[in-house]
Amino acid sequence: MQGARGNVTAQERAETAQRLMTALARGDRTALARLIALFGAGVRAYAAQALDSPADAEDVAQEVFLRVWARADRYDPTRGAVSTWIWRIALNLCIDRNRRGGVRRFLGLEAAPELADDDPRPEARVDSRQRLDRVRGQIARLPARQRQAILLRASAEMSTAQIAETMGIASGAAEQLLVRARKTLRQAMDPGEETA
Repeated sequence: MQGARGNVTAQERAETAQRLMTALARGDRTALARLIALFGAGVRAYAAQALDSPADAEDVAQEVFLRVWARADRYDPTRGAVSTWIWRIALNLCIDRNRRGGVRRFLGLEAAPELADDDPRPEARVDSRQRLDRVRGQIARLPARQRQAILLRASAEMSTAQIAETMGIASGAAEQLLVRARKTLRQAMDPGEETA
């Protein structure tokens, strides 16, 4: 994910997104394609982690950008960054999809090979996949709001302030969700570890 972003700063990315939203609101279809290039991979990765099925993740990602296109004229830059607006749409669509389907697991298995292929040794890949499966299982057991916060941090690489804005909560509340989620995950992954 980071390689696709290159050396572009967060500020440059935000300014580009703002220009693209302005163009999209005027009906410029190429602006939508550029917004998809800017945010699409992250939205798909988030949805793949937040939903049970890879097919659902692609559907949600497409729906996010259909809504961006349909509602571009309603975007209000005084209420938040373009990225926050897009991520809030993604978050809400994932919540809705999970409620409708009664999905309990928020993480799929499709990312395991990608994360484990760095080490060519078969036993290292198996170990990596098993550990990743355990982490996924533990994240799936987190309370919904902790799970949302940790996935936004990991998949979308959001700051605590951005997570708070996306979830519609105070920054301190977002930080507490992250702290509790990390503590729970550490305890579950290493039960012998002392925690304060």
